[in-house]
Amino acid sequence: MNKRIFLFLLTIFIGVYSPSAKAQVLISLLLGDKLNSDWLEFGLEGGGCLLNMTNTPGSEMMLNWQLGFYFDFKVNTKLFISTGVLVKSKMGTEGLTPYSLDNVNLDTVFTGGTVQRKINYFNVPGTVKYRFIDYLHAEGGIQLGLRYTGFDEFKQEIDGDDLEYSNDVKNNFTRLDAGGLVGLGYKLKQGKGMSLNARYYFGFVDVNKVTEGSQHNTAFYFSAAIPIGKGKAEKKAAEKSGDPEKQN
Repeated sequence: MNKRIFLFLLTIFIGVYSPSAKAQVLISLLLGDKLNSDWLEFGLEGGGCLLNMTNTPGSEMMLNWQLGFYFDFKVNTKLFISTGVLVKSKMGTEGLTPYSLDNVNLDTVFTGGTVQRKINYFNVPGTVKYRFIDYLHAEGGIQLGLRYTGFDEFKQEIDGDDLEYSNDVKNNFTRLDAGGLVGLGYKLKQGKGMSLNARYYFGFVDVNKVTEGSQHNTAFYFSAAIPIGKGKAEKKAAEKSGDPEKQN
């Protein structure tokens, strides 16, 4: 058990400091069977999301995606504690009206264009899951976010050519975000396969430091959580215990 706790902490550390998609897959493949046990399920989680920011004039929902890994700790047959790290995760919105960049040429070019706001976070969800109908569960908890980059992407089309300009707005937004997280999920293969999840996040923090009025991040998440190495871990456990049925 102490070994799994060490690997759990090591996985989070590597995930945060190596936030590429390839790194997440590699971590899962290398450590999946070592982390999974009767009381712990580890795997990759990824999917799409619809993002927006409250009280942002002209804003529209922005489609994006997220990727990370998860840990489900089993309390009993119905109750689980879930956490993880979404290392590829954005907050933001789109459809914003271009503002002045203090450059006459740029302001002229992007007049009539649009702006996408993309704020990159390491998001750490923490929820309690309750399985109430077969393999259907409801969950609720919090999500903490650590902002590391942020850009407003100006877009314009001129004579069939797409023009883009990225304005660094990282320092306009708070370093930390936090909010409530609720959701539903269904686990396939009689509770032994991947989970299909839908979650809603509403931020409690006024994240914009330079604009009047409160602006909060919101997100709808639609994801698949895929256990990595669970079958291999179960086979190893069966071989150790001498259970012939689980070895097959």
